[in-house]
Amino acid sequence: MDALLDLLNSRPRVDGEEQDALGVPAEGRRWAREHGGEGSLAELALLREARNVLQAVVRGESSPAALGPLLEGVHRTPEATPDGLRWTLRTPPHARLAVETVLAWADTEKQLPGRLRPCANDECRLFLLDRSRANRARWCSMAVCGNREKARRHYERNR
Repeated sequence: MDALLDLLNSRPRVDGEEQDALGVPAEGRRWAREHGGEGSLAELALLREARNVLQAVVRGESSPAALGPLLEGVHRTPEATPDGLRWTLRTPPHARLAVETVLAWADTEKQLPGRLRPCANDECRLFLLDRSRANRARWCSMAVCGNREKARRHYERNR
């Protein structure tokens, strides 16, 4: 799940400017390698595509069916081991990290439905995974986005 959230949040807006951890090849390679990838240009292109589609799906702008092309030719094969059942993912090497991220999204939706969401701050581009018992988290960071929103509402009320 960490790689999923990291991918969704790999294009934040900082001081009004969009940053892209996958946009510059050297930074993208570093990001991919830190998350178990190989860092090839083909892998980075697929990760950017996966990120864009996943962001649209999480925001509700696209149907989960939009993820289908990212999973073409992918196979999961079960293997019984002394420790239990293990699934082996078969995909081209450059697609493995993007596919694992899409599968992590599916697992998150199954285990924690509705808990992966965009930050409620309209100016923020980050996503959050709400693990609170009440499932009421709205901001990626209470210290940043939450306080800004509360300050804005306070200002509006007192104006």
